[in-house]
Amino acid sequence: MDFMNSMAAMATSMSAARFQQSYSLSVVKKAMDSQESAVQQMMEMLPQQQASLPVSGSHIDVYA
Repeated sequence: MDFMNSMAAMATSMSAARFQQSYSLSVVKKAMDSQESAVQQMMEMLPQQQASLPVSGSHIDVYA
C-alpha cells in the first residue's frame, strides 16, 4: 500500500507542478501582451517624421 500512496503523491505533485507552470506562462503572456499594447500606444503618440533629404546638422559623425 505504501508504493501506491507514493505513486499517488508523485502524480498529484506532478499535476500541481504542471498547473503552476501553465499558470505562470499565462501570466507572462498576459504581461507581454500588455507591454506590446502600451508600446503600440506610445508609438502612435510619436509625431510622424517626413522622409526628406538629410539637412546639415541633422546627423552625428560617429567615426570621429
